[in-house]
Amino acid sequence: MSLLQQIEQSVSQIPEHYKELDHDRLNQIIQQAKDELGDELFIPGHHYQKDEVIAFADARGDSLELARKSAHTSAKHIVFCGVHFMAETADILSDEDQHVYLPDLRAGCSMADMADINQTERAWEQLTNQLGDTILPMTYVNSTAAIKAFVGKYGGATTTSSNCEQMMTWAFSQKERILFLPDQHLGRNTAYDLGIPLEQMAVWDPILETLIYDGDLEDIKVILWKGHCSVHENFTVHNVEAVREQDPNMNIIVHPECKREVVELSDDAGSTRHIIQTIEEAPPGSEWAIGTEMNLVKRLIKENPDKHIISLNPHMCPCLTMNRIDLPHLAWCLDSLRQGEPMNQITVDQATSDQATAALERMLNR
Repeated sequence: MSLLQQIEQSVSQIPEHYKELDHDRLNQIIQQAKDELGDELFIPGHHYQKDEVIAFADARGDSLELARKSAHTSAKHIVFCGVHFMAETADILSDEDQHVYLPDLRAGCSMADMADINQTERAWEQLTNQLGDTILPMTYVNSTAAIKAFVGKYGGATTTSSNCEQMMTWAFSQKERILFLPDQHLGRNTAYDLGIPLEQMAVWDPILETLIYDGDLEDIKVILWKGHCSVHENFTVHNVEAVREQDPNMNIIVHPECKREVVELSDDAGSTRHIIQTIEEAPPGSEWAIGTEMNLVKRLIKENPDKHIISLNPHMCPCLTMNRIDLPHLAWCLDSLRQGEPMNQITVDQATSDQATAALERMLNR
């Protein structure tokens, strides 16, 4: 069954009565399923999930952290409250007798979708024709299993926003150049921090199938895939300037998926884990404008009442695809498991899984 067919099935088959139940009844159904399934159930919840969903998570964290926790649990059923590529990674890293489910198959990631495997294979052919065997592919973990497998096949590795500098340094020890998928901003910000000038970074446009670069091709060190996070790209220079004007004492911290010019004007940039730790360890009374997903910002505000925290962009919305996971879908998913009729299982075929595992292990073993 294709992903599109699975999504259509997910949308059409959720019984209407789950959508009509109030929060108290949905909470009861979810808790009942958790109680009955016991140790056979593990629910990882991504930081960007709604509070009502996070309340039922057995662990919360970023995508790779949760996938690794899923692999280390003995639970038979892993109900991943995140998006599709995260559930795929959990399936890749978990054992054969463990099964991964996504409460709503519409929970995708626009960034991951910006690097299609067919586009990537065509890009690779053109780039290697132009630059020879000098390129190592790398992919952010926010990518599909197919892209991870592609990277694994050609000797590359995955990376997170936490270890991107380390992995990019390793990549340059392997080959002269890097093809970085699918987020151009994380790739650009990390390469710049490693001392690579912007003039040595090119951009591959997968729609036009064109390498965007004005200089001598031999000078290219990093080829950035033209992809981005639809949430983090909405933080702008204007947002930074407005905060600076309104409150000069405000510390600005952003995720490295933001544009280079936003990161450059901020006081600090780092992964979701880095942002959380920085806020938690900040002194009472400190002021923070945070450039990341709104559900997480709101949670940090609630959990750190001794600090003054705002969103860098006051008009920012939560991640729309991440918010596909809601109480009705979680209740339906768990109720189906409890009744022995599981829905929305995420499976990665063995060949793809093997090659994706190679890319993941090159990162995890460093």
